[in-house]
Amino acid sequence: MSIERIHSTDRMSRIVKHNGTVYLCGQTAGQAEWDIAEQTRQCLAKIDALLSEAGSDKESLLSVTIYIRDMKDFAAMNAVWDAWVAELPKPARACVEARMARPEILVEMSVIAALA
Repeated sequence: MSIERIHSTDRMSRIVKHNGTVYLCGQTAGQAEWDIAEQTRQCLAKIDALLSEAGSDKESLLSVTIYIRDMKDFAAMNAVWDAWVAELPKPARACVEARMARPEILVEMSVIAALA
């Protein structure tokens, strides 16, 4: 059984590849001056880049878990998300309200995708 870990630290790996599947750690974009829409765009850009590095892409998404600091931002986050997945096969998705590691983080996304 082969497991490839990419961009590993003492705490985690940003990308893990195993058995034709890519796992991304939670992606955030917590700049205090960015609203939920911009943080969502930045998270999705990071996801695009990491999937590409791993040999996958957003068309191969299997599951996305979205953590949002406050559900009042749900509609604004979804507007960006919906545009990003508009022409794609839709992954399984969950969205939950959660306390974040830092107060400026409004959204975090954890991704599982198939290798392209």
